[in-house]
Amino acid sequence: MIRRFSHRIKKGWAELALLSVELIIILVVFILSLIAFIFITRNVFVLKDEEFDYKVFTFLESYVSTSRNNVMLFFTFLGTHLFLIPANILLIIYFLFIKKHRWYSIKIPVIALTSLALMFILKNFFGRQRPDIPLIKEVHGLSFPSGHALMSVTFYGLLIHIVWNTVSRTWLKWTLIVLLVLLILIIGFTRIYLRVHYPSDVFAGFATGFLWLVTSLWVVKKLEQ
Repeated sequence: MIRRFSHRIKKGWAELALLSVELIIILVVFILSLIAFIFITRNVFVLKDEEFDYKVFTFLESYVSTSRNNVMLFFTFLGTHLFLIPANILLIIYFLFIKKHRWYSIKIPVIALTSLALMFILKNFFGRQRPDIPLIKEVHGLSFPSGHALMSVTFYGLLIHIVWNTVSRTWLKWTLIVLLVLLILIIGFTRIYLRVHYPSDVFAGFATGFLWLVTSLWVVKKLEQ
């Protein structure tokens, strides 16, 4: 009896410690993302400072080539609605009908749809026009924050969350996480390289995506409990 009680206490403390670490990580990511977004927004819309944006464009000019353009277009496609909508639907089907994991099948559409709504609200609120020197044709919509950056963080970030909680093999878990993080960064970089977004748009998209992903996961977890 005493051993069982002692074991339960130890288990309870271990779970509390894990929860505390997770909560600290969530708070740190949330605060850093919020600070980054405020800093970028102030720089762009209050101080009207676009020097950094154009310095990056100038630096990348010498690296532009047709072959690189094609590579960038491939990776930028992985952040478009043409890819993300089917990818989200397949994930929902997988977790709902194959894995029978109801909460994952709820998290996916909730985070995707709210992220999309947030993106449109912010774009229309700030109303920043896109760079007038794009490398590709038929670029539509407003510029700030980058939708590709925001949606990539929320979708692939959610995949990182799923991998962290479902993949048991350590080497495979960390390999997938690193690859997904790199993919997020590459998609963001393609938007700058192709000059369809200012660098500040992309960084703001990353910050907004992290803010919304962390908030959404926390809210859904509370509902799950």
